[in-house]
Amino acid sequence: MSDHRAAVRHHTLRTGIVEFDNGSGSIVSVPCTIRDVSGSGARLALNSSAWVAEEFTLIFTSGLRKGCRVAWRKERLIGSAFVDGYASVDEQAAMMTADEQARHRLGIGARVKAARESRGYTQGQLAERIGVTPAFVALAEKGEADIPLYQLMHIADLLMVGLDGLVAGPVPEDVDAA
Repeated sequence: MSDHRAAVRHHTLRTGIVEFDNGSGSIVSVPCTIRDVSGSGARLALNSSAWVAEEFTLIFTSGLRKGCRVAWRKERLIGSAFVDGYASVDEQAAMMTADEQARHRLGIGARVKAARESRGYTQGQLAERIGVTPAFVALAEKGEADIPLYQLMHIADLLMVGLDGLVAGPVPEDVDAA
């Protein structure tokens, strides 16, 4: 499975703009609905039957502009992959609503907790090894605190799991991510 297809998608319905050069030097802007996003791309529904170039810029309502290429097409739906690979944490935050960000934090926290428990660490032991308080670990595992990327990398190394698995793996079944 490609990285694009494997990335966890965050469902959303918001407007955006697909912008591209039509081949004659003119920039065309086509409204779209951003159906879902991930760190590697977005699924778009075009609001018209306009042709879209293979490479385009996706403009989010936050003003974020991401270079994209078409990964697949089906009628007015387009699967897009970000040209520069994975979106940064800040870019992903600009792509998601506050509710979507909260669900994402909850998922990361649940995966950290599951990995911690499977390795036999307590919250206090994990906190000591990554240089934070046990209270921070508890909040992070409940999705109430953001874990900085450098700490997630340290946690992944310490618990011998992949960083991708912590950030975008499946959420343990006992977590209510709604």
